[in-house]
Amino acid sequence: MVDFQSNELVMEEHELKKYLQEYKSGQKSWDGKNHVGLVKSMIHFIGTTDSELRDKLIYSTFFHLTIDNQLEHELLSDLLDYCLSDDMLIKGIGENGTDTVFTRAFTSIVIAVILYKDNEDDFLPRDAVYKTKDHLINYINLERDLRGFVPVKGWAHSIAHVADAFDELILNNKIEQKDLIDMLPPIWEKILVSDSVYVHGEDERMITPILAMLEKGLDVVEIEHLLKGIPAELKRRKEQVNEENYWFLEANCKTFLKSFYVKISSREDLISLRQNIELCLSEM
Repeated sequence: MVDFQSNELVMEEHELKKYLQEYKSGQKSWDGKNHVGLVKSMIHFIGTTDSELRDKLIYSTFFHLTIDNQLEHELLSDLLDYCLSDDMLIKGIGENGTDTVFTRAFTSIVIAVILYKDNEDDFLPRDAVYKTKDHLINYINLERDLRGFVPVKGWAHSIAHVADAFDELILNNKIEQKDLIDMLPPIWEKILVSDSVYVHGEDERMITPILAMLEKGLDVVEIEHLLKGIPAELKRRKEQVNEENYWFLEANCKTFLKSFYVKISSREDLISLRQNIELCLSEM
């Protein structure tokens, strides 16, 4: 079992960046003998504010190593367990505008990759998948930093990343139809935010797991019920937030609804859903 909390074998940040740059450029091959130390180093610096290291090197390398079967299932299982710890997925949770968001956001996208691999190879125990479900629900409920692209520091994209993780979770064969109703409300609640306006495609990323739920058997009535409730919910919240934040909320709802409508525009089986979206928009 790999102890990801230990700093043993962890490289210095500049050493890791140099190695990954050379690996990506083809100057170095992947060091299979020291791969545990490399993965530990990558996850140790997953929340760095260096966007090149975090996004283009660490995440990109981890993705390709996982997809190309260069990381053992046992290692990925241990890494998933560590990602769900307080040091990773909920590090600094509740903060807004601080750098801890990079750790949380990129931890969730690492979780998405591990789940993707499990969907291919079926190596995670059922309990691990359900533990992941519970932790992702807890995380999305608590996340307050909704920034997409952060000047100088690059992508945070917490909501887009966790939406990707939910999508892979929903596709997992160990998740049953009855579990979908647990995941829909927390995702939906992140559509109805008034702190800021989503401007980096978060709406489209949140639509993806919702459509995956429908493909898995979620009754479309569940979504229609939520759609019908939006106008009344906006009216209720208008009394609770200041005017500027209300317009943020309405903008987020309209953007989501329009994107949702376009996404299902060619789906004959979802005509009723389109009609509910039209009605919802007309009442806003």
